[in-house]
Amino acid sequence: MSDSKENQPVALGASRVELRISCKNLLDRDTLAKSNPCVILKIYCEGQWNEIDKTEVIKSNLNPVFSKVFDVDYFFEEMQNLLFEVYDTVDNVNIGMRDDDFLGSTECTLGQIVSQTKVTKPLLLKNGKNAGKSTITITAEEVSGTNDFVELAFSAQKLDNKDLFSKSDPFMEIYKINNDGTEQLVRRTEVVKNNLNPKWEPFRVSLHSLCSCDYNKQLKFIIYDYDSSGKHDFIGEVQTTFNAMQAACSGKEVQWNCINPKYKAKKRNYKNSGVVVLTHCKVEKVHTFLDYIMGGCQIHFTVAIDFTASNGEPRNSQSLHYIDSSQPNEYLKALSAVGEICQDYDSDKKFPAFGFGARIPPNYEVSHDFPINFKSDNPECEEISGVIEAYKKCLPKIKLYGPTNVSPIINRIAQLAQDEVKSKVATKYYILLIITDGVVTDMAETREIVVQASHLPMSIIIVGVGNADFTDMRILDGDEGTLLSPKGEPAMRDIVQFVPFRDFKNAAASALAKCVLAEVPKQVVEYYASKGISPEPHKPSSLVAN
Repeated sequence: MSDSKENQPVALGASRVELRISCKNLLDRDTLAKSNPCVILKIYCEGQWNEIDKTEVIKSNLNPVFSKVFDVDYFFEEMQNLLFEVYDTVDNVNIGMRDDDFLGSTECTLGQIVSQTKVTKPLLLKNGKNAGKSTITITAEEVSGTNDFVELAFSAQKLDNKDLFSKSDPFMEIYKINNDGTEQLVRRTEVVKNNLNPKWEPFRVSLHSLCSCDYNKQLKFIIYDYDSSGKHDFIGEVQTTFNAMQAACSGKEVQWNCINPKYKAKKRNYKNSGVVVLTHCKVEKVHTFLDYIMGGCQIHFTVAIDFTASNGEPRNSQSLHYIDSSQPNEYLKALSAVGEICQDYDSDKKFPAFGFGARIPPNYEVSHDFPINFKSDNPECEEISGVIEAYKKCLPKIKLYGPTNVSPIINRIAQLAQDEVKSKVATKYYILLIITDGVVTDMAETREIVVQASHLPMSIIIVGVGNADFTDMRILDGDEGTLLSPKGEPAMRDIVQFVPFRDFKNAAASALAKCVLAEVPKQVVEYYASKGISPEPHKPSSLVAN
């Protein structure tokens, strides 16, 4: 009778974020009074800016703090470009229709806002110049309350016996009562055989499932005597709320009379049909990806590029590394699509970039983890644009060779992630983007290091370019079964996401980014949860974005 699977916390890519807006030093467009500002929020979608909401109008104020909150869906794996436009609503009609009402605007991504929790940006006029000293401040806060779980343990005492020749076999069903009066089953316990004083196994359930996160929502516990025919005998019921249950969180038992309404109506001295006891109640906070990001966790993004000979001579137009001024190659497309999202979560915007499978100067020995800027003491590039520039400059200096060994570069990043383990604080999470055209040559070594890395704050994204057979890559991606090391050790968690670029050749760059980054929030939460590491309190940033 009991559910075979416990309810487990699920980390979703989507979260609700509240954005609060304030401005300072706005331009004064009015001659007789101060401006009456209003902020319009637009989001970029399908090639155009679409208005999604606007604040109230604050009369005669050049330093407004708006009470209106923008409620926005946040997706880590998507580039969500936002535009904030500020207007003086002189006539309070057709806001934004007249140029002389315009007080300035600013663009940024939602990722930039949530990674800093507080962003201050200058307002710009339509000619691109600063609107004086005008600034807008956007503060982000995740909408919480739907992710917590509660662990419960119930027992009962002196239940009515419904059997003639033995004792009842009781089980309990928990329902929440919706606003329209309908009842929704939340949980069914296992059956305890031949026992009028049953103790049911503890279980976990989300507060959303239990009471829709409304602590005063009516709940009903119904106890039956199990019958194999399915015609279970009703013993009694309890009505309560999660608020009433919380007394058990402090270690005290909470008891209710188990009532059979028919008996109560007919029997003058009826007291109960037993007692239901809540012996254990513990609320467990299930942290989200945004909890960690807003607590100061930085995403450290590293790029590894395949320079093996199977890519083709870069000067040949058929090469996967061919640089065409009219259209970026697949390596460049993958770099831009994934990197431009990840860079919003890295405070210094500097990204190590390595190559593998090439002969490199000065001795032209084969290397599988050389910095593409050829600075062994500082392999970092400024922003993704710097990675792209270093990649283009690197191509004429190297000789494509082989084999396709990726374990050295994975091991390099794993060593960095290992240092993070010692800190016991969620400060750095590593993402390695590998872009390759071929089958991994050192598959055994790669499986071994990936299994080891599954215990570290690290994720691996592999984008396969060209038309090679990527069967082995799908083995590394644990979607088809748990990855095993050559010795048979299972990966602790799935940290590899593989995507063939050819599936997205005719799609927008955002579609590729969405696919390859979709699992990252879950992987981040899974790692820190497995180590019992909670996020730090949200840390508003003092950074001023340009």
